[in-house]
Amino acid sequence: MTTATGDLIISLAGSAAAVGLARTLAGARFHKWGYSHVLDDALLIVSELVTNAVDRTPHAELRLQVSRDAHGVIVAVWDGASDLPEARPKVELTLDGLDLSEEAFDDNGGWGLHIVQALSAACGAMRDPCGGKWVWARIIP
Repeated sequence: MTTATGDLIISLAGSAAAVGLARTLAGARFHKWGYSHVLDDALLIVSELVTNAVDRTPHAELRLQVSRDAHGVIVAVWDGASDLPEARPKVELTLDGLDLSEEAFDDNGGWGLHIVQALSAACGAMRDPCGGKWVWARIIP
């Protein structure tokens, strides 16, 4: 759904396909607004927020909101879980610190919130009074 101000608010199914769809829809909105110069960072932020929501609430409804105001663009993702995300403690990440064994190959993630913090002007999370939570990032074009 698009609002009168051109903001995008859409429900997504919590699946792996949600990430690609969210990137496509957000990318179209950034292009429409003339913000292509921040598109790479914006799409990485969208990917991280939607991935986290899908991981937290698989097969459940998610919501993506891309809106703008006088201070920039807000990318926000809602999921039905009430727990707020916590970033892993910061450590120097090196190849030596990764467990590259076949058993742990997919367990080296968890750095997405640090990526969002690095690429956005501000970010955070808040509980929704109707249930669930919104995780958001502000991008200044």
